[in-house]
Parts: sequence; C-alpha cells; structure tokens
Amino acid sequence: MKLLVVGSGGREHALAWRLSQSPGVTQVFVAPGNGGTAREPGLKNLPITDIAELAEFALREKVAFTVVGPEAPLAAGIVDLFREKRLRIFGPTRAAARLESSKDFAKAFMSRHGIPTAAYQTFSDAGQAREWVTERGAPIVIKADGLAAGKGVVVAQTVAEAHAAIDAMLVDNRMGDAGARVVIEDFLEGEEASFIVMVDGRNILPLASSQDHKRLADGDQGPNTGGMGAYSPAPVITPEVHARVMREIIRPTVEAMASEGTPYTGFLYAGLMIDAAGKPRTLEFNCRLGDPETQPIMMRMRGDFARIIEHAIDGELDRTDIEWDRRTALGVVLAAAHYPEEPRRGDPIHGLPAQGNALGDDCMVFHAGTVEGDGHTTVTAGGRVLCVTALGDSVRVAQTRAYRVIETVGFNGMQLRRDIGHRAIGRSARG
Repeated sequence: MKLLVVGSGGREHALAWRLSQSPGVTQVFVAPGNGGTAREPGLKNLPITDIAELAEFALREKVAFTVVGPEAPLAAGIVDLFREKRLRIFGPTRAAARLESSKDFAKAFMSRHGIPTAAYQTFSDAGQAREWVTERGAPIVIKADGLAAGKGVVVAQTVAEAHAAIDAMLVDNRMGDAGARVVIEDFLEGEEASFIVMVDGRNILPLASSQDHKRLADGDQGPNTGGMGAYSPAPVITPEVHARVMREIIRPTVEAMASEGTPYTGFLYAGLMIDAAGKPRTLEFNCRLGDPETQPIMMRMRGDFARIIEHAIDGELDRTDIEWDRRTALGVVLAAAHYPEEPRRGDPIHGLPAQGNALGDDCMVFHAGTVEGDGHTTVTAGGRVLCVTALGDSVRVAQTRAYRVIETVGFNGMQLRRDIGHRAIGRSARG
C-alpha cells in the first residue's frame, strides 16, 4: 500500500522511515520531504505543500492513509479537508488543534478542567503586560499565543528581559500574527520531559517517554531553540510519574475535548515540568510528535507501525500495543551557522552514508534542513540540519556512538551541543 507523510523535517524523515518498514507498505510519499528522504529507500519526495493539492494526490494515487507531521497544516484544517473527501488521515481537526495553535485556548482549557499547569494571564496590550510582569516578578515565561515554529517562548530571568520580550512581540511585531497576543505564566521549577501519546478520540496509547534539550549551548545555556537533541526513555518518567501523568493530565484532556464536542485524534504531546516530588504540570500541548524526540522514539519502536496507525484511524487503539527496544536511543542535532536567528543555507554536508541514511543497525542520520544540491551533494537548507541518532545499552553508550559518528559528519559553521543526555547520566550517577 501507498502512504503519505506531510512535512519536511527530521520528525517526518523518522516517521516515514519507520512506516516504510511495515509489511505491505510499497511506497511512502513525503510532502515536500528533504534531502534525507530523497536518499531513503522506499521513500519518494512529493513537491506539494498546498493541502487541497495533497488531497487530490491522495485520491488519485489511492493512498491508504496520511500522517501529518507539522503543526501548520493541522491548524489550516488538513484533517477536516481529507475527511470531507473520505480520505483516511491521522491527526486532529482544526478545532482540536487549537490546543497547540493558541496558547490562550490551551491555558483556558486547562483552567476549566483542572489540568495542572502554571498560573497565567493573556495580554494584547504591552503596557498592561509589563505592569503584570512588574507585579509578578521574575523568572517568568512569555509565550506568543500563536504558532511560532518553536521560537515563541522566552524564559525571562529578569523583569527587564521579560519587558523586552513583550515589546518584541506586541510592539515590534517580531512574531507577526503569532505574537499579537502573549500568554505570560509563572516559571515552574523542575525537570522537563516530553509525554507523547496516540489518541483515537477515546482510547489512548502512550509512546515511549523522551526528553529533549531546548537551549542552544551546553549546560542548558543560550537561547531557546526547537530542540538540540533528545533521548528515550526519559528516566525522570518513573512508573509512578507515568501513571500520574495519564491520570491527571492526558486522560482528563482527552475526555474533556470529547465532552466539549471536539474529540481529539492524532498524536498528543504534553510538555511537562516534573518537580522534585514527582508532581507533573503541563507547560504546553503540541498536536503532533515532537522534533527531535521523534527520532529516538522511532529508533526504539518495533513492529508494524502502519498497522498501529490504522487501528488509531479506526478508533481501535485499545486493540493494539507497541513493542519497544529495551535500549536507549539518543539523537544529537547538528544546526546551521547563525541558528536560531538567521540560519545560513547552502553549506555542503560531508561524511553522509554512501547509500541511504543508516550507519549500521544502531545509528541513523535523520535529515531536517537539507536539500539535494548540484552534483549529487546535500546542502544545508534550514536551522536544524541533521539529527544523528544512535541506540545503546545505556544513555552513555548511545551518547558515545552518536558523537563518534558526528566526528565524521559535518558542514561549515555547524553548531551542536556536546552534552545531550547529561540529565539522564547525572540522574544515573546519583543512583
């Protein structure tokens, strides 16, 4: 059967790669794809981004089902359109995707239903926002209300820094429409983790836990990014924390969405802050898989992923389960020069595998911001360029394998962190 994955990042490369290994899958189209999906056996790039054109393609090619990677097509209503045309697709409707497309909607939703999160206020007036911050103090978190490609959050350590973030969004309009309103919320202490599940409107199937590193530089310093690396599983998600997240956050969210007339289907990502006592609170919801969390998660997944997606589309997630490799998977992002502000494009990448993207059975080079250049070269074409992802019997072994590969892969101006996995390693050292 033929499948379609919508998107062009590392998440979509990993999704399409894993789906292509399912029995009976003959072709996975990736729209529009990247330089890595162009190299991957069983995948074919499709240079279409318009959702109406994608629907016509899926009808014409008799695509068995579509999986949506990024948030923008979801917010634009791709699921609604495909369903109108009786096309099978996995993802939330436009109304349900407001959990991600509007931070204010998500915070109000959590407040209505008693889902643990930080106290907040929403502002469209810069003066009122600054007054509230001055009264509240710092550290404090400023978020653009709309979609901002992972760059709409500022964790301000001082009141002055918070005021500058407010002015950048509400006065200088640096985030465009996404920053026309800002959500300001209390800073939460603890350790972050990513908790991602599949939902069919009623049933919930958790994926393996994961944790990413948002800051650009080692030691969690520098500006926030879309993510500089990730690993799975996340030791901070103990069995007790897992049960509590399901009981206090995930299940109440799914049930409340259904009760409000917008049943949720698709991947649901809860960004969590877990305090020293193991209490989880919700930082944000995303209505899709995380990037770069997807890369380690897909490395660990075993079995027929396409069949699991079909169960989800059919409302039968209670009839399936996922087998996970017991090993840790760890991915390190290689970012372009000047990321996250103005990433440089066009730098040739050296050291890629001669064929495909695998380096043995336990390492993959997933592509994100790449395109095929002249002379069969692959060049940088975005902020986060590659995610080198390896399996190992421990976090440290997976980390060592990933960084060993990075010694041979690179491009001019490449940025990376050298400490991906440090929280898990530190936790292990503490016993």
